[in-house]
Amino acid sequence: MYERKRRRKVAEINVVPYIDVMLVLLIIFMVTAPLITAGVNVELPKADANPLAEDSKGPVIASVTIDNEYFLTVDGDKQGPLDPVELATIVGAYMEATPDRPVMVEGDGRVDYNSVVQLMVLLQKYGNVPAVGLMTDSVE
Repeated sequence: MYERKRRRKVAEINVVPYIDVMLVLLIIFMVTAPLITAGVNVELPKADANPLAEDSKGPVIASVTIDNEYFLTVDGDKQGPLDPVELATIVGAYMEATPDRPVMVEGDGRVDYNSVVQLMVLLQKYGNVPAVGLMTDSVE
């Protein structure tokens, strides 16, 4: 008589469909990542300055655009346009919560110097910010 051989069960996961899904997701993220901007569109002045230390917390960024509109960016969350005094008050609330967080002013290179200085004064007066950094682009 014919004897039937028993087949052994194979316990493997077929990973080929998972690799296909992963590659599609990778392509989607690569295409959409450059489209997502977290900041305000300003043309920073160029200067040879040292960057922030990598171990420091993310800075609170107060921005002034060419249209003299004021924006606030904290951890990628953009708020604005805001009144300058309101912006300084909000920065003051962040400074009370985390006093060691750096505060940066991102002024468009085409904005008059007075707008940037007035923002710095308001940050000191209403925001109780002890020191303000100025953001620049690197010279290349």
